[in-house]
Amino acid sequence: MLRPMVVGVDGSRESSAAADWAAREALRRDLPLRIVHAWEGLPADDAEEPLPELKVPQYWARRVLRTTVEQLGVRYPKLYAACEQVRLPPGPALLAEAENAELLVLGSQGLGGVSGVLAGSVAMATAAHAPRPVVLVRAGYTGADEHLPQGDGKASPSAPPRDVAVAVDLARPSGSILEFAFRAAEFRHAPLRVVHAWRHPLGPARSGAGERAATWAAAQSELAAALQPWREKFPGVFVHETLAQGRAPHEVTKAAGGSGLLVVGRRIRRAATGSHLGPVTHAAIHHVTCPVVVVPHD
Repeated sequence: MLRPMVVGVDGSRESSAAADWAAREALRRDLPLRIVHAWEGLPADDAEEPLPELKVPQYWARRVLRTTVEQLGVRYPKLYAACEQVRLPPGPALLAEAENAELLVLGSQGLGGVSGVLAGSVAMATAAHAPRPVVLVRAGYTGADEHLPQGDGKASPSAPPRDVAVAVDLARPSGSILEFAFRAAEFRHAPLRVVHAWRHPLGPARSGAGERAATWAAAQSELAAALQPWREKFPGVFVHETLAQGRAPHEVTKAAGGSGLLVVGRRIRRAATGSHLGPVTHAAIHHVTCPVVVVPHD
């Protein structure tokens, strides 16, 4: 079944950047784009004349969707896009949309800041519970930012693409995360940077140089073995392996600097309470400036 790219918009700068990213990704993957604006205050089709105090917010709600569609149509004339306004709160609406989406794309405000409703707690909650991959995009991120800077230091679409980074946990490896990352790199004709953070069981203060070297060599061998099937499946993707000694949230966010996309995982939890985003994914969403893909996996 052909799944569409889906983007949720709310009129914020973050959602505008998310819509732009989703349009480019839809064209890369040859998929249709579905643009959704959710607000429970929208009138039903057979509703009577709205109260005066509702006319203005209803007007702006419709304008958000109309403006997004018009802007994307100008920027990406080859894009096939459909749109819908949904009479539901944003959270439930987005989770329902994710059920049938190839990717669900939302704006993200990162650490701090005040912006649209979709870029804050709703985006975090959706990424933590959606059954399909969710992409979070910061305000101001453009197509040029997906490419390396030229001699003048400015990003340009004519420059080579930035790499795709992916965080790998060798204690609990996931084929879903690696497949998504390899495929994303293939779509972009970009190199793939695989990041694994390791720590010696005794800690750096209590382990000697020889013990640390042995631990590093074991991690390197294990990472190579985990990547081998995916290298064979995607022979055109150049892979660079990064082994970093330290705490995973810090090392992954540091290694992702300069990337065009970061892929992280989220283990599916059946419990209704408790954190559904692990420390690496949580740190990436808050601190990494490039788009972050959260891939759910068992």
